[in-house]
Amino acid sequence: MDKRLLDILVCPICKGPLYYDQAAAELICRADRLAFPIRDGIPIMLEEEARLLAPDEEVPKP
Repeated sequence: MDKRLLDILVCPICKGPLYYDQAAAELICRADRLAFPIRDGIPIMLEEEARLLAPDEEVPKP
């Protein structure tokens, strides 16, 4: 992911910051516990495409 793009992207739900999980190819919103997929280098920032993090799933730290 381009660092400049990561700096301007926010969660489409709460407008909060996103964490880039490179291993899972996801952008994670800690506040909403949602993981937005990245496909072919393009972040899919649609609520219906996001994965809800499981209650026991660790949210990565910055």
